[in-house]
This record gives sequence, C-alpha cells and structure tokens, in this order.
Amino acid sequence: MSATLLAVALSLVSAVAYAAAAVAQERLASRTVGTDSGVLRLLGTGAWWGSVLLNASAALLHVAALKYGPLTLVQPLGALTLVAAVPLGARMAGRRVLSVEWRGTALTLAGLGALLLTASGPAPDDTLSLGEALTVAGATAALIGLLSRRGAKPGLRHATASGLASGIASALAQTVTVAVTDRTGPLLSVEVIVVALLIAAFAAGGLLLSQVAYRGGLGAPLAMVTLSNPVAAAIIGVTLLGERLQGGITGILLAAAGATLAARGVLLLTRTSPETRETQETRPQPSLIAAERRPELTSRPTETGPIATLPDFQSLPPIPVLPGTVVVLPSVPTQPEPAPGALQAS
Repeated sequence: MSATLLAVALSLVSAVAYAAAAVAQERLASRTVGTDSGVLRLLGTGAWWGSVLLNASAALLHVAALKYGPLTLVQPLGALTLVAAVPLGARMAGRRVLSVEWRGTALTLAGLGALLLTASGPAPDDTLSLGEALTVAGATAALIGLLSRRGAKPGLRHATASGLASGIASALAQTVTVAVTDRTGPLLSVEVIVVALLIAAFAAGGLLLSQVAYRGGLGAPLAMVTLSNPVAAAIIGVTLLGERLQGGITGILLAAAGATLAARGVLLLTRTSPETRETQETRPQPSLIAAERRPELTSRPTETGPIATLPDFQSLPPIPVLPGTVVVLPSVPTQPEPAPGALQAS
C-alpha cells in the first residue's frame, strides 16, 4: 500500500472516531443547557471521559496519517467527520436522516474528492523550527482568546476557535512525528519536548472549546470546526512547510471547485437545526388534515333513547334518621311514570 492510500485510510477511521466523539459531546452538552454546570464539573461524568477516549483515539490515528501524508491531504479529510456525524447523530436521536442532510453529505463528498486529486503528494519531510512553532502558537493563542470573548453567537465563535486549535495541534504534531521518526537527531530534544507540550495544550483547549460550542447543537458548531481546522493547517503547510497543490493552474482551479462544493454541502448540513428537524418530523399527516376540512368523515349521528326525568329532590320532605344510619336512595327510573288519568282511561 502506498503512503498516500495509507494516509487516506487512517484519516477515514480517524474521522469516524471524531464523529462518534462529537455526537457524544453534543448529547452531553444538551443535558447541561440552562444549568450552571461548568466545564470542570464534566470531569466527574463518565460520558465526558468516554468522549475524551474517542477523541484521543481519533487524534492518534490522525497523527499516524500525518506521518504518511501532507497536511493539505490529511486535513481536508477531517470534513468526513461531519458527514459521519449526521447519520450517527440521527440514529442516536431516534430519527431519520433528512433529504437536505443527504444532499449536503453528497456535495461534501464530491468536493473532498476534487481536493484529494490536487492534494496528493509525497510524504512530508520538512518540519517547523522551534522559533516558527512558538510564533505560530503565540499568534494562534491570541486569536483564540479574541474569539472566546463574550459577545454574539458564542457557539460558532467557540467552534471556530476549537477548529483553529485542532488545526495548529495537527501541524505541530506532524513536526514532532517527522522529527522523531527520521532518526537524524536525539529522540527527546528540547525542540521535540516544547512542541509536544504545545500540542497537548492546543489539543486540550480545542476539546474544551468544542464542548462549550456544542451547547448550541451539533450541525453548525461541528461544521465550523470542520472548516477552520483544515484552513489553519493548510496555511501552515503551504507557507512554512513548502507544501504545494498538484497540477499547476488546473489543480488550483480543481481545488477551488472542490472547496466550493464542500462548503455548499457543509452549509446545507448546518441548516438542519434541531427546530427544523422537529418541524419536519411533526408535520401533520394528510389524513388528519382531510378530517379537519371535512367533518363528516369523523362526525356520525348517534342514536338517542328515551329521556329520563329526574325528580326534584328539594321538594321532598326531610327524612328523619338516627345518627350512624346509612340512607340508601331509590334508583332513578329510566322512563317517566304514566299519569293516573292515563291508567283510568285504559
């Protein structure tokens, strides 16, 4: 198996694991909406640690993929996380996948296919220097702090910050992976240790930021994470690691078309909010609408029997009873008694 195919295979499995983790995080966040449960209180829940385990497994697979493929190839495949999360989230919620979700999935896959044709390249051999890694980390931390401030649409901003943190962590992870496996220097050099600490910080920050973002649902926050992650990693790969798209001008145009299709698919997936799904799933049935418009379908005449005449109990004289005595009233007749004159006439 070639290095490119191995990178794609590892990325696919990583995307499925990330999707399962995202669904678990969203379901956990939905249970804490409207409460004062902070992120630190999640440390005592088993569901949180389950999502952490899934994220850690996906991250290891992702790092392994970065060993065999460039950032411009591996990072766009992360969009498959959104594609896998749609049917998985629907199944966990006990509903069917909507048609707009299938269309969004198809467009996303088509766009990714075009991107893969242009991003296929040799295994990476260049790494970030310690100065470059610290500069990138400082600039990213400042941008994340700006996005995490209080203001409008906190869910989408936290999701964007989470995607940036994850993308930078991936770029730094590729540097560590290449530096450790090429065996040209010491295994635990100062550069490797510092970059590894930066990876841990950005990975943990991205996980916590995504947990906050998922309080507003799964589709839109996950889409923002999916888009901002490869953008951040691709910028580093092209500007600092010397990665290039294949095919020249034709490859650039094909990549632009693929990015447009993928963005369109992601936008369709983000429009399927919980309110939209609930409205489409609870739409009135045609039979009920017809019954409301034609009352004769449901209203039928009923047969009535003889009318019972109840006596006026207030006109009856009081009945003296002893204390503790139970009084049983006579049953009410179902038919009126005939008048005395009618009996004599007969």
